Amino acid sequence: MDYDPMIMDDAEALGPVVKISQADSVRVKWELSNTDISFANSLRRVMLAEIPTIAIDLVEIEENSSVLADEFIAHRLGLIPLNAEGIDSLLYSRDCDCDGCCEHCSVRLILHAKCTGDENMHVFARDLVPTGDRINQVLGTPIINDSEGLGPLILKLRPGQEIKLECIAKKGIAKEHAKWAPSAAIGFEYDPHNKLHHLDLWYESDPKAEWPPSEYAAWEEPPQEGEPFDYDAVPNRFYFNVETAGPLPPDVIISEGIKVLQQKLAGLIHELADEGGDGGVNGDGYNGGGPRSPEYGAGAGMDGFNGGYTTPFGGAAAGNQSAWGGAGGATAYGTTPYGAGSSWS
Repeated sequence: MDYDPMIMDDAEALGPVVKISQADSVRVKWELSNTDISFANSLRRVMLAEIPTIAIDLVEIEENSSVLADEFIAHRLGLIPLNAEGIDSLLYSRDCDCDGCCEHCSVRLILHAKCTGDENMHVFARDLVPTGDRINQVLGTPIINDSEGLGPLILKLRPGQEIKLECIAKKGIAKEHAKWAPSAAIGFEYDPHNKLHHLDLWYESDPKAEWPPSEYAAWEEPPQEGEPFDYDAVPNRFYFNVETAGPLPPDVIISEGIKVLQQKLAGLIHELADEGGDGGVNGDGYNGGGPRSPEYGAGAGMDGFNGGYTTPFGGAAAGNQSAWGGAGGATAYGTTPYGAGSSWS
């Protein structure tokens, strides 16, 4: 992933403009301009919580003679980052037709370690071995970035202790659980000089000395001495620092976040199109998306409800009575407690 500092749009663009200042395998620093804070914050929230990844969701422990409880080990396993390359081809377990789990909606991993020496044994993420059929050969593999190639420490075994278990990794999003979060942190900043006074900086004597400027302060003009406050000013330049947790590269997190946001907006536009408009999407005055009445299309009125004067539980010939019967629309208990002749005025 090689990026040079560049502007990914021309200076006269009508839409949002992206400028990448730094990019590597761990983080991407970029500026989003020519947009408003609601869109920028929506993108930040989507990148944090709504990008699908894969994580261990079920653990079946066959043998555990370590000092750690089964639940503690299962929790640690769930937080190990797994490679999510090709996650779009993996189904959510709720959308799969299988009984429990299969290669189309999950990845199986096994772990078996026993300390046979005289010293304590360390069990790392590299000891988790994917097994069975997979969509590709990297999906569900533990992410190992350290120089020694060990990965996160899972537990320690004393001489004679043993751990044997099987894990099932599933697709999910961080809204369900933080273990599916694709990013470790997303920095979000705007107005580095605090011209808009959105921040009230606490200080003892000198705010400039106690609050050093951020790295983005050099990207914008500082306020001039005696410059009047602009009450109509709004932020339009936003600075992101996207750091990956391992499942997806940082540039993929950004592109997938934009994709998810587009899908959410497309769904909203579709729903609004179904609700409004002349004739609805089917051109018959009905939106086609909601539940239909049992009497739809059976009456003489334009709306299919006999002119709107009857309910599905009674006809006009019956005096439009209630479903409980009784002439004149009486209640199920006959007359009211206040007498047959009483009426509301």
